[in-house]
Amino acid sequence: MLDAIWRLKPAAHAGFLQMGPWAILLMGVVSLACAGAAVGLWIRAPWGRRLALIVLVGNAVGDTINGIVHDPRTLIGLPIAGLVVAWLLTPAVRAQFER
Repeated sequence: MLDAIWRLKPAAHAGFLQMGPWAILLMGVVSLACAGAAVGLWIRAPWGRRLALIVLVGNAVGDTINGIVHDPRTLIGLPIAGLVVAWLLTPAVRAQFER
C-alpha cells in the first residue's frame, strides 16, 4: 500500500526498516503531536500554539542536523519553519490564543 511513497525516497524505507518497531512508535508520536497541534490551533487553545511551536522547532532542528550530516536538500524546510514560528510569535497571533 505504501509502495508509491517509498518510490519517492527509497532511503527512507531502508531507514525505517533499520529502526524496526521503533519506526512505528516514532511515526505514531509524530502523528499524534501534529494532530494535537492542528486541533489546538483550530480551537485557538494556548497549548495548541505551544505544541505547534515545539513541533516546528523540533522539525527545524532535525532538518538542520539531517542537512548537515546527510542531505542538504532538507534545509529547504528551515525558512518555511522559521516563517511559521515567527508568525506564531507575533503579538497579533499570540493575542488570538489568550483566554
